[in-house]
Amino acid sequence: MPTFSFQPVDLPPGIPAFRQQIRQFLQREMPDTSPENKSNCWGVADLAFSRKLGQQGYIGMTWPKAFGGGERSAIERYILLEELLAAGAPVGAHWIADRQSGPAILKYGTAEQQQKYLPAITRGELYCCIGMSEPGAGSDLASVRTRGEQLADGRWKLNGQKLWTTFAQHCDLMIALVRTTPVDANNRHAGLSQFLIDLKHTPGITIRPIEDMVGGNHFNEVFFDDAIVEPDALFGVEGEGWQQCTSELSLERSGPERYLSSLALYLELLRAAGSDAESTVVQALGSIATQLWTLRQMSLSVAGQLVDGQDPTLEAACVKDLGNALEQGIPHLVQRIVSSELFLEDQSDLARTLALLLQTSPSFSLRGGTREILRGIIARGLGLR
Repeated sequence: MPTFSFQPVDLPPGIPAFRQQIRQFLQREMPDTSPENKSNCWGVADLAFSRKLGQQGYIGMTWPKAFGGGERSAIERYILLEELLAAGAPVGAHWIADRQSGPAILKYGTAEQQQKYLPAITRGELYCCIGMSEPGAGSDLASVRTRGEQLADGRWKLNGQKLWTTFAQHCDLMIALVRTTPVDANNRHAGLSQFLIDLKHTPGITIRPIEDMVGGNHFNEVFFDDAIVEPDALFGVEGEGWQQCTSELSLERSGPERYLSSLALYLELLRAAGSDAESTVVQALGSIATQLWTLRQMSLSVAGQLVDGQDPTLEAACVKDLGNALEQGIPHLVQRIVSSELFLEDQSDLARTLALLLQTSPSFSLRGGTREILRGIIARGLGLR
């Protein structure tokens, strides 16, 4: 019977020096940012800071040097992400391009597509977004209705809508999942294809912001109205978009951002508690710390499996589900503690961070696949359904 596999990963000997190098870079280059932006910072875009990271070699650092990468290990990249997230660095602009769009282009793109996009991504100059979700489709990606029709001259005409598209307003490129043949009742996953879509220069594309409840504008809806793309916009193999799309999801679901989104609040609680904290605060801090450390080991194990060429889909889903539960639970735990143990001024960093996360943390279990979808994947992987 299938089981989970979370084998420990030994960090290379040069990691402490590399970690110190990253911290020195952040001391020099990280912009001033608010307590609110430090929490969930991989959802905060700062284009200038992304370019500085690119100049330092911190984007695409595992990719081939031929495309601007550093050919460094995935474990080194993991350490980089830990440090950026722990510091609250605004990395949202390039995050998706570095995490999954670039690796997908490396895996499925033509030589021309790789040369066209990857070097610009590593420089922190080209930003990508994910064209999966649609109105009415929920987490059922196979029901996408955006259509691609091939014209007589080989170009493609696209019509439809994508929803919840993170930072589409900043992005140059979307990898979109599109239906290119009618739905097959016996195989709903067939007939889907992916396209590399230039959002800045393709006529027929409209991007509209969706403001969230705290006034943020990182979500967007994207409309395709007879948008025409060239034949070389087809990404990978026509009709195999489902397999290509789902192969990205282990990259999206298992990184440190899946359990560190509330870390800024934990750090603020530590600062506010001081050395003589009440026992309830100490217990809460200890409980959160042990869960963070356990999830870190699990997430790092998934990174090691990806390095070894394994398919940790089951383990990645588990990390995301457990990680989401922790990062959604931290704000409520802190809320219970501070009401009785700590005095909070309205504008303290702790109060501001807590207020933001109480409003935004419910969304953490939606992005990258809902909890219900993840648990279905886990159950299927364990042979329970």
